[in-house]
Amino acid sequence: MGWAIGGIVVLLAVFVIGIYNQLVTLRQRIKNAWAQIEVQLKRRYDLVPNLVSTVKGYAAHEKETLERVIEARNRAVGAENVQEQAGAEGMLTGALRQLFALAENYPELKANTNFMRLQEELTNTEGKIAFSRQFFNDTVLKYNTAIQRFPAVLLAGIFGFPPEGYFNLEGETEARQTVRVEF
Repeated sequence: MGWAIGGIVVLLAVFVIGIYNQLVTLRQRIKNAWAQIEVQLKRRYDLVPNLVSTVKGYAAHEKETLERVIEARNRAVGAENVQEQAGAEGMLTGALRQLFALAENYPELKANTNFMRLQEELTNTEGKIAFSRQFFNDTVLKYNTAIQRFPAVLLAGIFGFPPEGYFNLEGETEARQTVRVEF
């Protein structure tokens, strides 16, 4: 009888250790996925001042738009968590859209090779950010699902595994709306 109880205790311990290790692995994958996003965001932040400097030479009187881009960049750099980062990234994306729309008014700027190169690099970086963001959100989904499934749900709270938040940009609902074209 003692062997049976000892065997059950050992099996239970192995089971709990297995669940704990799985949750730790998933949490580490989230941290890794976030680090990959940060790499791409840093690249983006490094490109923005060069882009603003290039535009400033052609459109110096568009000071308000340029200041908005720099302010949004600084806010994004200073973000401290996923939610703040998402909000700041939404602002920066909007400000960059305004900057590129502004460039449409300056044909000599649009033809500038430095501007074109920076715009292409920024576009490539945006694609990498989107991919990294999708990977991060997929990893968060796996983790959040794992901590909510039985029997892990019984242990997740005890071992300190809270749900993680997704990286959703503010203003995405406006971006999903249908664009109206009027003639």
